[in-house]
Amino acid sequence: MITAAAIQFTIKPGNVDANLAHARDALGRASDRGAQLVVLPEMWSCGFCGKSLAGLAMHTAAIAEELQDLSRRLGLVVVGSMPEPNGDRVFNTIHLIDNGRLAGIYRKVHLFSLLGEDRVFAAGDGCLLADTSIGKIGVIICYDLRFPELSRRLALEGAQILCIPAQWPKPRNEQWRTLLQARAIENQFFVVASNTCGMVGKLDFFGMSMIIGPRGDVLAEAGDRETEIVAGLDMRDMAEWRAQIPCFKDRRPELY
Repeated sequence: MITAAAIQFTIKPGNVDANLAHARDALGRASDRGAQLVVLPEMWSCGFCGKSLAGLAMHTAAIAEELQDLSRRLGLVVVGSMPEPNGDRVFNTIHLIDNGRLAGIYRKVHLFSLLGEDRVFAAGDGCLLADTSIGKIGVIICYDLRFPELSRRLALEGAQILCIPAQWPKPRNEQWRTLLQARAIENQFFVVASNTCGMVGKLDFFGMSMIIGPRGDVLAEAGDRETEIVAGLDMRDMAEWRAQIPCFKDRRPELY
């Protein structure tokens, strides 16, 4: 049994120190509750800050080093996205940290053009499946959730847990829930998704961070306020479910 947590909080735009302090305390609380895997929201260190983003991205290397130290001391696998410098633009990048070790990075592939992400961010061109101390973890970021091909690729490559940092706003609450459950059901793996909450700039976020089992069952769900949710992930149960409903064996990829 693996214990997973999702940290949900209201990101303070541009205030790296305040966001880092909140994350530091929340990681400690999650560890005290037995968590081995913790997922933070998308762009948790500073939020989406437009013209200030390139400057704020210069803090990311130091924050990642502190996360590695916290991860080592607390015995955690930590997932969360931050801005990564890339010339006059930035990547929206996950640093996947495993007990102090940087196990990999993932740069958001699908940029949300409706809010102009493609004008500020550079798009990634690869995926990440990391073989960690608690199992094989795949990662995507927020809008990537709407593109099932990426999650399916990770599942086919062996992902047991899909981690999703997000900033998913109102009024698309039910789409969030449905898509998270769909990714879990169709790929028969665990989903740990962290969303932000409260007003961030002009956007209102509903929270609803979730931990979902391979049958689509909701193991833990947050409300709309700052919190940490925790649930156990039973890998043996996942294996039994995959054997009972052998979707991967019955695939016919030559037709699609």
